[in-house]
Amino acid sequence: MKGIKFSIIVFMFIAIVFNTYNSFAKEQKIIKPKEFGVYIKTKTGLIRLLPNLVLDEEGILFIESNKPPTFPLKDVQYFIIHGEYDMDVLTFNPLLFYGTSLVGKPRYIFGKDIEIIVNKEKDNLYMVKSKGLLGRGYFCLWINDSAWDFIIE
Repeated sequence: MKGIKFSIIVFMFIAIVFNTYNSFAKEQKIIKPKEFGVYIKTKTGLIRLLPNLVLDEEGILFIESNKPPTFPLKDVQYFIIHGEYDMDVLTFNPLLFYGTSLVGKPRYIFGKDIEIIVNKEKDNLYMVKSKGLLGRGYFCLWINDSAWDFIIE
């Protein structure tokens, strides 16, 4: 009888701890950047991504790589978009090697869209997460004629 009471108390304690943790995890405070732009939230804070132009050649959309920033897979948590952007056309894509330009810069085309969850936090502030697990590779967030490219190792 004492063993059953002890088991019930331990079970109740574990249930309370897990429910408390989940409620705190859901109420995660989003850091609002000082400037408009696209950011990656890492363990150390927000890191701003520089935009890259989407180019069109004979109906093929691509970007030319400009030494994108690299992040360890374990550090990437989510993305922050701050500013006035058309979020209806936002996509998250892997980038696939397409060839080189006349000056020798590597070109990358957009792969199949990766499913994302977009949460509006405040006016002009959005949190973007991948629905599935992120993997290693060359990726970009793409809105209209701008793409923010980065590498996850």
